[in-house]
Amino acid sequence: MLLWAVLVGLSFPAVGLMSEGLPPLLLTAVRFAIAALAVWPLLLGQPERWPSLPGLLLYAVMGLCLAGFFGAMFWAAHRASALSMATLYVSVPLMAYGLGRRLGVEQPAGRMLALLLLGALGALGLAWAESGGQQGELQLRRGELLFFLGCVASALFPVLSKWGLKNGWLARQAVPRTFWSLVVGGLLIAVLGLFWEAPQALSRMSPSDLLILAYLGIFSTAATFWLLQRATALLTPGAITAYSYLVPFVSMLVLFGEQPQRIGWQWLPGSVLVILSIGLLLRQENGTTT
Repeated sequence: MLLWAVLVGLSFPAVGLMSEGLPPLLLTAVRFAIAALAVWPLLLGQPERWPSLPGLLLYAVMGLCLAGFFGAMFWAAHRASALSMATLYVSVPLMAYGLGRRLGVEQPAGRMLALLLLGALGALGLAWAESGGQQGELQLRRGELLFFLGCVASALFPVLSKWGLKNGWLARQAVPRTFWSLVVGGLLIAVLGLFWEAPQALSRMSPSDLLILAYLGIFSTAATFWLLQRATALLTPGAITAYSYLVPFVSMLVLFGEQPQRIGWQWLPGSVLVILSIGLLLRQENGTTT
């Protein structure tokens, strides 16, 4: 999951290099298609490469979660502030823990809850630093409310994956779970894109855009989904999503490399809290496995 956080954190600067005006949902659908094609050769050697009927239904629900999150994120991008969205997103690990408790894939653990709260405070500190230390009010207008529902869908995805694995609905190997999540999720996101966006806008993609999209599809999507599914067999949803607190930290390091003049004390509190929470989480996981 540390590698997962690094790959996801590096994906944001890569996305920023793409041309403006391209349809984001359709780009995401193409990105998922590239990722599925990258995973497909690995699927051929798997004993459980075809999902069962209950598994296919669960993949459909998981695909709706992916489509709901990406659809809400892109719709809210022009209706909510970046600080509001970052603030709402830190609730994902906490919601994953709560939903996991409801579905029986999380155990009552006050220590885990404390670690999630500590990481959430650190992530909020990094969001505050990114905003330039400006005060911001979180108002649940339509944009924020829809993005919050998207965050609920994002939190539900690893919970459903863990629940399906626990009940034998999903393949035991990570590769089939990765492939079918990408395929079903990509199809549903493409439907949203065709409904909200203009497909002809994809024709404006330059060769560099195609190279960046291929990188995002293979490394930031296929690899991260596979790592996520690998972790699902070993960790709880709350522990898995807690590593998302490292993503803004990785993006911060990239920002410092590009704009060293932005280094300041305001980044320190959030960074310390995030590193502390992840370090305590790793220590707890090592203690559990031993």
